[in-house]
Amino acid sequence: MNAIPAHLDHLVLATPDLAATVADFTRRTGVAPAPGGAHVGLGTRNCLVSLGGSSYLEIIGPDPEQSDPVGPRPFAVDELAVARAVTWAISPPDLDTAVATARSRGYDPGDVRPMSRRRPDGTLLEWRLTDGDTQHPSGLVPFLIDWGSSVHPTASGLPVTPLLELSASAPEPEEIRPLLAAVDAELALSEGPVALTFTVRTPRGPVTFG
Repeated sequence: MNAIPAHLDHLVLATPDLAATVADFTRRTGVAPAPGGAHVGLGTRNCLVSLGGSSYLEIIGPDPEQSDPVGPRPFAVDELAVARAVTWAISPPDLDTAVATARSRGYDPGDVRPMSRRRPDGTLLEWRLTDGDTQHPSGLVPFLIDWGSSVHPTASGLPVTPLLELSASAPEPEEIRPLLAAVDAELALSEGPVALTFTVRTPRGPVTFG
C-alpha cells in the first residue's frame, strides 16, 4: 500500500485556535502556512500548505472576525481542546458517480452540497463535497470533493511541505476497511485509538502531526 493515497485532495487539521496552531506549525516546520480565506456563515477560516502535487493541508479554526454561526462550526472545532488531524478528502474523477458507487457498495458518504470562499486576493473558489450524518464518525473514511472549474488551492503558489506518509488507527480496523474500499480509498490502518497521523518533509526534517 502506498504511503500517500491516490486521489488525495487534502488533509484537515482542525484547531480551536487557528493563530496558535499556525504559529506552532511554523515553529516546528520552518514553513509558514498561507492564509486561505473565510467560510462565511460557518464561523471558520483556514490557512493552507501544499503537500506536493495537487494535495494540500488545510488548517481550520474559528474565525474571530465572524459572529457565531447558527449551527456548529465545521469539523467540530468548538469541541476540540487541542489541534488534531480530524479527517481527509479525496477528489475522484467523477464525484456523482463515486457517491452512487459507494452507496451501491453499502456506504453512504453523504449528500453532495456546494461551498465557496474567497481567497485573500478576492478570487472566488467554489466546490462541491459530500457531507452529512451518514459519514463515518471517525473521520478516517475520506469525504469526497470536486473543485469543478475553480482554480485548485494548490495552484496559487502555496508554501510546500511534501507529504511523506499518511496513516491511521482504529479500535476495529476491519470495520473501516470496507468503507474505504467503497469510496476506492486506501489508508494504512492499524489497531488502536481513533487517530489520523501524517508526516511532512520540512527544512527542519520530517515532522509528524496527528
